[in-house]
Amino acid sequence: MRTTEQQNPAEDRNKKGGAPAVSVIMPVYKVEKFVGKAIESILSQTFGDFEFIIVDDGSPDRSGAICDEYAAEDPRIKVIHKQNGGAPEARNTAIDIARGKYMYFMDSDDWAEPEMLGDMYKLAEEHGAQLVVTGFYIETYYAARGSEGDEKYAQIQTSEDAVYENKADFRKNAYRLFDKNLLYTPWNKLFLSEYILQNGLRFPSTWMDDFPFILSVVRDAEKVVFSSKAYYHFLRARAESETAKYKSNMYEKREEEHTWMLGLYQYWDIHDENSVEMIHRRYIERIIGCIENVTNKNCTLTGKERSAEIRRILNNPRISEALSIAKPRSRYMKLMLLPVKWKSVLLCRAEGAVISHVKSGNVKMFARLKANR
Repeated sequence: MRTTEQQNPAEDRNKKGGAPAVSVIMPVYKVEKFVGKAIESILSQTFGDFEFIIVDDGSPDRSGAICDEYAAEDPRIKVIHKQNGGAPEARNTAIDIARGKYMYFMDSDDWAEPEMLGDMYKLAEEHGAQLVVTGFYIETYYAARGSEGDEKYAQIQTSEDAVYENKADFRKNAYRLFDKNLLYTPWNKLFLSEYILQNGLRFPSTWMDDFPFILSVVRDAEKVVFSSKAYYHFLRARAESETAKYKSNMYEKREEEHTWMLGLYQYWDIHDENSVEMIHRRYIERIIGCIENVTNKNCTLTGKERSAEIRRILNNPRISEALSIAKPRSRYMKLMLLPVKWKSVLLCRAEGAVISHVKSGNVKMFARLKANR
């Protein structure tokens, strides 16, 4: 059952006695093998002035019970048990009762370095920031994830230190952070609660809810700080998840995301060459993923339907526009885009099949190619 309290403005919440500096929010669902490490990484933070709101989203395994065990040992942990409604609803449930000056969103199958919260909090306080962004690690496991000894490919996503004091400064430089994949996820960021609450920002109930939430945050952000330090370890287990999935609405979702990006930059009135190029390169690179999705071995379409779907994608006028503007960064990506430029359904199907084969059969190579595209 959902736990709520009367929502007050952020300043009223912080007047309450003992309000923590940071509210750590974590949804939990079917992660009994990993949630313990996630919790312990927060409890091991060198900065201890936080509350830890864990939302058990109707998990059918022992995840909720594991969280309860940790809560019994540490009063900073509050566990909410509710019927399954998805990660967005779980996060929003916690936002409704969070008391911290800042909010931090953790995923329950990842972990964080001990200095993360303290360093983020210090930056936020020093600069009066509404948003603090940091680097992070992506760790792709070659097989099913389990023990510490599992082989993995690790990459770091980061950029140079920066303090953006106003909207104009942040907006003209945001393309740098988008380009490094630093403005897509919530878990490498610290958010000023007052900013979230006063603007009524919540996670939308949609697939890949992180991105639209972040876009709603940066839309009117004025004071943003970026730290080149990396703290968060985002763990990918491709053998368990991504390689096996076919997403019937992936192309529509990518089109929607591109529309969001175009709308954001239109709202910002930012049209410089670097920003425009980033937007279109981001879009066209994801089109390759949409084509691969159609060739996935678990795709439910017939052969004829697959060709028709690829043809539909290639005939989108946005593709021609993006190809005329984007400047791929690697020879690999330039080659990958040739069948798209030629609008060849046959070559696109062949290319997609090769990508699917590498993605499932040689995860190490796929991770390296994706990291260096």
